[in-house]
Amino acid sequence: MSRNGNVLSLFDGMSCGRLALDRAGVKYNKYYASEIDKHTIQIAQDNFPDTIQLGDVLNIKGNDLPKIGLLIGGSPCQGFSFAGNQLNFDDPRSKLFFEFVRLMKELKPTYFLLENVPMRKEYQNIISQHLGVEPIEINSSLVSAQKRRRLYWTNIPNIDLPQDKGILLKDVLEDVEHPIIWKKWANYVPKDLPELVDPYNKRAWNHNKSSALRTNVSNGNMWIKCEGGYRNLTRIECERLQTIPEGYTSSVSESQAKRMLGNGWTVDIIAHIFRKIIESN
Repeated sequence: MSRNGNVLSLFDGMSCGRLALDRAGVKYNKYYASEIDKHTIQIAQDNFPDTIQLGDVLNIKGNDLPKIGLLIGGSPCQGFSFAGNQLNFDDPRSKLFFEFVRLMKELKPTYFLLENVPMRKEYQNIISQHLGVEPIEINSSLVSAQKRRRLYWTNIPNIDLPQDKGILLKDVLEDVEHPIIWKKWANYVPKDLPELVDPYNKRAWNHNKSSALRTNVSNGNMWIKCEGGYRNLTRIECERLQTIPEGYTSSVSESQAKRMLGNGWTVDIIAHIFRKIIESN
């Protein structure tokens, strides 16, 4: 993509895509974003004031935009995922995927990237048929201390798995002086509990990696073992797990920040993919 290329990010969230472009060294002209959550927009504009916010994807028309070199997005996944009760494309949130398809057809970008969660093969095949490519699955555990499997559909060539950086939980945890302790659970969990626990998913218990951040991370779905009991992940720990700069979410409350981080992208994974744009040119 040339320096004069424009980027359109659908379901932009807090602009993890723009963080990844900059980290990868991809040059672009203007960055357009479609987002409706006021808190994520606040974070995006606080860090990238020149982002051009377009509002609801349903109101965007391809002929109203300049040439788009890169179209990216992670359409809401709650409608069809292992964590979302395996609902189908009749779910209104899942239907937003077809807005990505519509704008891809209208804009004909040089490159595109769609991210989503592992899902039933039949749903995965529907996405692949509409986009014309098969996805690659990449686990965020290769570049962070978080197990987070995601599928990536893209026409960016030569996508491979990033090298394992060997990052462990101990590498991202803070020394919290006065944590809020969850004492009541101490008698209900095994004595050999790992350092970080998702109490609602024993399969995710791991001594070296966290399970995937979720939107309710503030409500006790991730615990860190500490003296006297367990504590929640801090905002900075969540940012580190998503390979987002520390303080990036500081313009909103901690609860809002954690919700957005649970919805966001692991930036180093996306940057790895975007570097292939440079290599292909």
